[in-house]
Amino acid sequence: MTQKKLLMIVNPSAGRSKSRGPLFDAAAILSQAGYLISIHTTACAGDAAETAAREGEQYDVIVAVGGDGTLNEVVSGVLRLEHPPMLGYLAQGSTNDFASSLHISNKPAVAAAAIAQAAPRQLDIGRWNDRHFVYVASFGAFTRSSYAAPQAAKNALGHFAYILEGMKDLNTLRPYQVKLTADGEVLDGEYLFGAVCNSTSIGGLMKLDPERVVLDDGQFEMLLIPNPKTAQDLQNLVLALLDQHYDREGLVFRHVSSIHLETEQDLPWSLDGEYAASTPVVDIENRQRSLTMLL
Repeated sequence: MTQKKLLMIVNPSAGRSKSRGPLFDAAAILSQAGYLISIHTTACAGDAAETAAREGEQYDVIVAVGGDGTLNEVVSGVLRLEHPPMLGYLAQGSTNDFASSLHISNKPAVAAAAIAQAAPRQLDIGRWNDRHFVYVASFGAFTRSSYAAPQAAKNALGHFAYILEGMKDLNTLRPYQVKLTADGEVLDGEYLFGAVCNSTSIGGLMKLDPERVVLDDGQFEMLLIPNPKTAQDLQNLVLALLDQHYDREGLVFRHVSSIHLETEQDLPWSLDGEYAASTPVVDIENRQRSLTMLL
């Protein structure tokens, strides 16, 4: 019987300053489960994606060890392959939104034990032009916070680092004029923020009802925050967001499978917390069940 092979792709800078002991425990659990383990430590941005694409087909399983950005890279690399391996995730980042949606433990040994039990689950992945995202593509206000907060601040402060960066954005809060077509519905207007996600948590701050988010149904959850015209509109928007009532008048919430967006403005984007340069045309599509994870 051929021994199963597993590659751990580790981002050494992700997350708070944590002991590496739990990662050794996780590796031991996977080894005991019958995997022959190789470990690759990333050296720079893009390394995880290139490693996954270059070496992925030699392995039965690739385990991403880091934050959501690391997972994004590994998934992006794996999806280049004709025969992608299954994926595991040891969440070591500051927010770990996608891990929260999947109920993946933030304790490496517990997450490794789940991987070792080999319960594969197919998940939807998003394509944003020629890039991929695992759980969220967002634009506008607060988007910059996800990738602008310094890594040292993320490590020390976690969620609070994102809030601090978001507060800076309030000073430059402005609407963006976009024309967006979502599954045939045209939404043409000014929006402060937009998110297309396959997750119950965005930035660790915005929560979606788990009963309304199905991770393999071929649909994203789309939330748009229109530019308020009056002080009362602003108050209603804030209350709706705080109460997580996204169906309230003023907000736009849809389940959609494809989106076409056009804008003439410089529109900042974030894909799983990683920067994406502004472009006048963005096409987003749901790649249903294109990824298999061991959960």
